[in-house]
Amino acid sequence: MTKLLITGYEWHVWPGTENRATGKGRSVGRFIIRRLLQTIPLMFGITIITFIIINLVPGSPVTDLAFNPRARPEDIARIEESLGLNDPLHIRYFTWLSHVARGDLGLSLKNFRPVSGEIMNRLPNTLLLTATALAFSLILAIPVGVYGAVKRNSWFDNTSTAVSVAGFSMPTFWLALMLILFFAVQFKEWGLPSMPAGSAYDLRGGGGFFDRIEHLIMPAFALAFVQTAAWTRYIRSQMLEVLSNDYMRSARAKGLRQQVVIFRHGLRNAVLPLVTLLGIAIPDLFGGALVIEQIFTYPGIGKLAFDATLDNDYPMIMGITVVAGLLVIIGNLIADVCYGLLDPRIRFD
Repeated sequence: MTKLLITGYEWHVWPGTENRATGKGRSVGRFIIRRLLQTIPLMFGITIITFIIINLVPGSPVTDLAFNPRARPEDIARIEESLGLNDPLHIRYFTWLSHVARGDLGLSLKNFRPVSGEIMNRLPNTLLLTATALAFSLILAIPVGVYGAVKRNSWFDNTSTAVSVAGFSMPTFWLALMLILFFAVQFKEWGLPSMPAGSAYDLRGGGGFFDRIEHLIMPAFALAFVQTAAWTRYIRSQMLEVLSNDYMRSARAKGLRQQVVIFRHGLRNAVLPLVTLLGIAIPDLFGGALVIEQIFTYPGIGKLAFDATLDNDYPMIMGITVVAGLLVIIGNLIADVCYGLLDPRIRFD
């Protein structure tokens, strides 16, 4: 028996595929329950780190009031007392944690609306953006990587390699600005059909399906491009390794067509480790969404976090961090389960 280390967890790999579907189904259920239980201390750690970092930032939510000539010192002291800012750090933490455990993330200091409601209003936009970027990456990276491996050292392989290296080194914010400058500004000046430069939909059009898609193309492509470049190189490398295996030569010797050998036998084994990379890519996509949403004024939780940081809206920042951490944990759990289901050699022990 050997072991594989996947995203920090041990998977026991047995030769052959003797596992029955029913037994594996029960194992999957136990594995999911075990991982969900592990999520509790992990989320507890996320809340501690988030709360400490936010409270180590100089100033407080009422710091800006000191520059207001109409705000008297006794008024500022009264506001600090009502917000509990005079309590010890551990008291404030457990008070905040008790509210978080009940689903109450507090009130925004900017508009005094519930933080959870503000996040839920923006979260679908961010999930749509990241899911579209993920689809872009897979649709582009898999065929380019496979064809580059099959046509090794050809002009296509050399060109895709150069583009991938350039894309992997390209700052995301620079690419986003170039897309806006070229497809939104220059195309409009040239009289060509131009792309919208920002927002998630046209306020004059009501935000129909095609309008949403049109506003989604550029930010999703900018978010996906760096990921696509990295995955293209990875898939090409995996495919080259698979093509040199004995079972691939045996498949050709049996007289199978080249397309069948590549896609049925080669691609299936080459793409399988990509599932692990999908779980790892989720934090990168959420981190990149913060920059992309700000540049394209896309109303997601990334832009909400950026605005909250500028406004010293501490409850909003802590709430977004907790929700983002939970989404990353769920994404990694889904990736681990999918990897085990797709590879019959892996047992959930």
